[in-house]
Amino acid sequence: MHRPIAAVLATLSFALMAHDAASQAYPARPIRIVVPATPGGAIDLAARSLGAKMTESWGQAVVIDNKGGASGILGSEIVAKAAPDGYTLLLVSSGHAINAGLFPKLPYDTLRDFTPVALTHVVPLVMVINPSVVPADSVQSFIAYAKANSGKLSYASSGNGSSLHLSAELFKTMTGVALGHIPYKGSSAAHPDLLSGQTHVIFDTVTAIAPHVKSGKLRALGVTTPKRSGVLPDVAPIAELGLPGYDTSTWGCILAPAGLPADVTAKLNAEVNRALRLPDVRERFLAAGMEPGGDSPEFLAKFMQSEIVKWSKVIKDSGAKVDQ
Repeated sequence: MHRPIAAVLATLSFALMAHDAASQAYPARPIRIVVPATPGGAIDLAARSLGAKMTESWGQAVVIDNKGGASGILGSEIVAKAAPDGYTLLLVSSGHAINAGLFPKLPYDTLRDFTPVALTHVVPLVMVINPSVVPADSVQSFIAYAKANSGKLSYASSGNGSSLHLSAELFKTMTGVALGHIPYKGSSAAHPDLLSGQTHVIFDTVTAIAPHVKSGKLRALGVTTPKRSGVLPDVAPIAELGLPGYDTSTWGCILAPAGLPADVTAKLNAEVNRALRLPDVRERFLAAGMEPGGDSPEFLAKFMQSEIVKWSKVIKDSGAKVDQ
């Protein structure tokens, strides 16, 4: 064999062997999971729960790095520009998909610059009214009342561009009702005005609003996901109550930088799926109103793509703008 060719082949063979050895050894050092939000929320809980199980399983520290601010863009950009070696991961919420249609220019491509790893959880929302000011006991009677009082009702949200805001806008688009929007800095800040009757309806996470529903002060009309929530098991999905196809939620998933080797992706996916099946993790998630996720990287890729298409259309149709 010609010596230069032999040398090239030997180099390539060595590189492949080194890559295989590195992949088999993964993880050989601590892993960082960037959470583009402040501590305490659903994605932070998911990251800490799954990170602890990874540490137990692999014997390597998993560090949770909260990088809140800029609607999650700051933390996402860090991971988009990191090395695709499996040691820097990202745990994002549904805001990651919403941002693709909400911001004219992002410092990364929401799909191309990330490797999908696994869906971690889904958080159902629930449509809730103040029954003392809105005489409705079902989704259909609410629609009828809202149309008969066009422009007189308002809905509260956790802020412009949030899942709560856009879930209400999707409802408006699908039903043709006219509802004014009153944004607040977080859903808990919106509750006093809803309880006093200053606002009339909210699409909120089941956990946040459930105490007011269970006390009888507010009335739940339907959950936003195709399945019922364990937090409010008696409340049927809106899609079954006369609005087929209505499906919204907040969710979380793990992403890695684009170009992550397939074997590392598979190892991470398998570990996340294993952890999500553990009784203590499931219990912790369900107690927080989070339905455990799972499935394959391919499933997550298709899911994210569909979410981007859905929310981009809602944003365009509603003219939604982000808080500046």
